[in-house]
Amino acid sequence: MEDTIFDKIIRKEIPANIVYEDADTMAFLDAHPNNVGHTLVVPKRSARNIFDIAPEDFAKLMKVVQKVAIAVKEATNADGINIAMNNEPAAGQVIFHAHVHVIPRFESDGFQLFSKTKDYAEGEAQQVAEKIRAHLKK
Repeated sequence: MEDTIFDKIIRKEIPANIVYEDADTMAFLDAHPNNVGHTLVVPKRSARNIFDIAPEDFAKLMKVVQKVAIAVKEATNADGINIAMNNEPAAGQVIFHAHVHVIPRFESDGFQLFSKTKDYAEGEAQQVAEKIRAHLKK
């Protein structure tokens, strides 16, 4: 695994606005937020993303994500919260240390997370669902 900026923040080698820390996780403000209060929650143990994080680390991470989301919503008076995790470059991941975005949302912010949608071709949804079910049985 490469040494990322998040690893340096975890080791406190570079500054960050840390809002939460425990033995396994850390949460800090995103340096380039979508909205004020946009927070990143990271596991302290290195993992590239959802595809290789240990299940127990992911469970701990998501427990903290919920705690941070509640605090961010209250602190920013947000109308809602987006929880997002980008996994691999095609999904927008640019820092290869697993992390979850907690993004406060406001009715008037204009930010559109799912602005483009697609429809399934005839029979395509059933085929894809069957493939996913088959992989879940492995």
